[in-house]
Amino acid sequence: MTLLVRAVLLKILILFLVSLLQSFREETDLSQFTQVSSSPEELLKLTSELFSRWIEIGCPPSIETCTLPTLPPSVKRKDYGPSRARLLTTRAISAPCLSFDILRDGDGDSREQFPLSMLLCAGTQADTALKNRLLVMRMYNLHGTEKDKEEGESSDEESDEEEEDEEKKPQMELAMMPHYGGINRVRVTQFGEQSLAAVWSEKGQVEIFDLRPQLEAVHSSAAMAAFIKQEKEAAALFSFSGHMTEGFAIDWSPKVPGRLVSGDCKKNIHVWEPREGGTSWQIDQRPFSSHTKSVEDLQWSPTEATVFASCSVDQSIRIWDIRAPPNSMLSANEAHSSDINVISWNRSEPFLLSGGDDGLLKVWDLRQFKTGRPVANFKQHSAPITSVEWNPVDSSVFAASGADDVASLWDLSVESCDMGARVEAVRDLPPQLLFLHQGQSEIKEIHWHPQMPGVMVSTALSGFNVFRTISV
Repeated sequence: MTLLVRAVLLKILILFLVSLLQSFREETDLSQFTQVSSSPEELLKLTSELFSRWIEIGCPPSIETCTLPTLPPSVKRKDYGPSRARLLTTRAISAPCLSFDILRDGDGDSREQFPLSMLLCAGTQADTALKNRLLVMRMYNLHGTEKDKEEGESSDEESDEEEEDEEKKPQMELAMMPHYGGINRVRVTQFGEQSLAAVWSEKGQVEIFDLRPQLEAVHSSAAMAAFIKQEKEAAALFSFSGHMTEGFAIDWSPKVPGRLVSGDCKKNIHVWEPREGGTSWQIDQRPFSSHTKSVEDLQWSPTEATVFASCSVDQSIRIWDIRAPPNSMLSANEAHSSDINVISWNRSEPFLLSGGDDGLLKVWDLRQFKTGRPVANFKQHSAPITSVEWNPVDSSVFAASGADDVASLWDLSVESCDMGARVEAVRDLPPQLLFLHQGQSEIKEIHWHPQMPGVMVSTALSGFNVFRTISV
């Protein structure tokens, strides 16, 4: 091992030990311990053993899933009040998921009482095509993180709390089906009695899957045993190879059940119409083709059944009507200074949200779309934007994530004049910025849960996070 490598490793390990010691010193009376000195070699050995043991305990490689620490490793943060998380749980999967979507369940809307539960559908991006999975997760027994300890608690009370904490550990059931090829994007919908997933994969096909077997498995131990026993590659209900290349953009219509739109890396967009019976689709072979480069994201209008929006590597955002193919109706041709990665259509206001490689978040008023100028422009992220989504119940609130490993929460209703009581340390931040969530590596997507106000789920290279702030 070269001297340079040894020096770098020693620095990393010393920083790790210093972090542990700082936490230890804050909570421990050091006067009860004798002081000893250690040589650099002894310090390196001790720190290496501690670091290795921490990794071993934190996530054993022998299992496919593990529970990670409920708070991300970080320095102690100042508490500015409204930026604290109420709920935070972390889940790691055997391979990272580039995309996921939230399945609606039958437990009702506007759920806030703990414990919470949720259903997710996701697709993996494994290191080889054969190792990929299309999976359905049921996370349950999700509790809030807030706990105000009373002064002078007895040891019995502390013991009771430990038992209570054990009972409140988040749980997960996972039903996985082998899928050949990495999954670029997953979007789900309810179509009659079926829960369907539309999947864009690296093999250049858009596939539709019926998720009922997996949903039954995550709700029943007997169904799970049968599901695992007959483990086989996911069989698509329907597939389309007409794009002739891979892609990422896909969206189900919120107005017409079963209607789908998909876009590829060669600039083409196809609209799918469901046929009677719900097991096949009619796809117009003539694509919508006004873009000049890869179509990165698509969003149906929440109010107009025939209208959808798209964004592209060609830096434009376009509005289309399926009754007037093949060209777009409206466009903002230089909406960003680089690739536009993601868009989101507000459910109750005529606003479109976009995020690009330039790290910018832009809000577009569709009534003024022809001007090519956004009504709001935010530069908080220091890397490309990877996901954006409006809050489903509050039309002024949205969330975003970036390649800077940060998820951000915004409220357009906050005005600059509200800054009077702001702490000096955050005075330079945009007043509309409510919350920054950190602790994940390479965040790819973030979604609001449609049935739990304020609850967000994000996926990253390091796994899934579920959190709710007291800001919303």
